[in-house]
Amino acid sequence: MRFFLALLLPLSTFSFALGLTQPLMRFERLYFLEDRPTLIEMVQGLWLEGDAALAAIVGLFSIGFPAVKIILIHVVVLSGARTRSLALLSMVSKWSMLDVMLVALVLFAAKTSGLAAAAILPGLWFYATATLTTALAAALCTRN
Repeated sequence: MRFFLALLLPLSTFSFALGLTQPLMRFERLYFLEDRPTLIEMVQGLWLEGDAALAAIVGLFSIGFPAVKIILIHVVVLSGARTRSLALLSMVSKWSMLDVMLVALVLFAAKTSGLAAAAILPGLWFYATATLTTALAAALCTRN
């Protein structure tokens, strides 16, 4: 069990960092215009376009809560302070959701002008890997 956690925690942390900073999708418009936004750039773009509430919601649920969840799993594994950290981990786990990030992608795509073709880039795969490995690590923590 501890061996799997020792593999999952660095993998989830590394994948989460890459999922935030690597381009998620490629949007091609009019054959010569191309956008390759990262999740951080999407939140920043929403903020700069005046959608502060939407930027805050997407940032909180797609960046903030998953980051706190990863940190809490590290705390549980390293410190052994199980009761309090596990209760907090359980609460945060309910609010960190991959589907909110996917909704942000759709909203960002809808806001781009022109006809667009989209392709998935590595950032989305890293984010999905981070989501799955973090969920698995959290499940392993609560079983111990």
